[in-house]
Amino acid sequence: MTRIPLRPICAALLLATVLAGCSSTGGRRAEQARERAATAGGAVDTPRWKIAMVTHAGAGDAFWDTVRKGAEQAAAKDNITLLYSNDAQTQNQVQLVQAAIDQGVDGLLVTLAKGDALGPVLAKAKAAGIPVISINSGQEFSARFGALTHIGQDETVAGQAAGAALDARGRRNVLCVIHEQGNVGQEQRCSGARSKFGGQFQTLYVDGVNMPDARAAVSAKLQADPGLDTVLTLSAPVAATALQAVQDARRPVELDTFDLGTQVVAGLQAGTVGFAVDQQPYLQGYEGVDLLWLHRYNLDVLGGGGPVLTGPQVLTKDDAAALARYVARGTR
Repeated sequence: MTRIPLRPICAALLLATVLAGCSSTGGRRAEQARERAATAGGAVDTPRWKIAMVTHAGAGDAFWDTVRKGAEQAAAKDNITLLYSNDAQTQNQVQLVQAAIDQGVDGLLVTLAKGDALGPVLAKAKAAGIPVISINSGQEFSARFGALTHIGQDETVAGQAAGAALDARGRRNVLCVIHEQGNVGQEQRCSGARSKFGGQFQTLYVDGVNMPDARAAVSAKLQADPGLDTVLTLSAPVAATALQAVQDARRPVELDTFDLGTQVVAGLQAGTVGFAVDQQPYLQGYEGVDLLWLHRYNLDVLGGGGPVLTGPQVLTKDDAAALARYVARGTR
């Protein structure tokens, strides 16, 4: 009788057991990504560390789906359990960070849209020996609160890029729409654009969680000021709403925006959107997880005391066709 070697069978059974036992804590998408990475032989062999990601994302914002997708794919590669949570209310975000600290996570990713409020709880993370990286918002708070680095775009620099693009396109009278009052990054975008723009520049505050009201506010402003020739929005969802307001105006008004999305790329292709300033949100999530893994594994830190920049990149109709496939799969 032929004896079948046991070692390959045991190894195969062990691999099947490990794959079957993957935690679903990070969500089914993260588990599936981990399985794909393990099957392809791409996952690392470091211990199963746990990283919490706490953002100020509101419900239903596709931008944050892209950030999360990047984080999940890096977590799959790095053998990380990713605990994702979000809340648009700052105090609730503080509580989510505290909950992550209480769970004894191995690393923490956090956004600092209203940074001062998160200072005390991040001090607790530091005292607990939990490495922190800030992403997306709050670059100016990052080092002060003890973060290893900040990953995102410099919002003032991004605003300046937008202002220069507005000048280059011959715009004369711009309305910059801020959809979250008190968000430091949004203020910096408008201020940066104003600093590099040679024409008239106005700011309008709208409620970004109430799109019908936001549309009505932009429409009313365009009707009240017939000299406005451009609307500059600060996110893809607000861009889609503002485009409706521009169409309501029934006169030539250009829409430009920060951030990408399916409707923004379609607008670039159709010529209804002039340009988009992209900060590459997928990279923010991906690099955030990856850099925490590198720090835990090898005590690496990128940035040299400064931020790791993922933008700005000014995109126009010339870029739209190439971007469409990546936006459709949720990575741009």
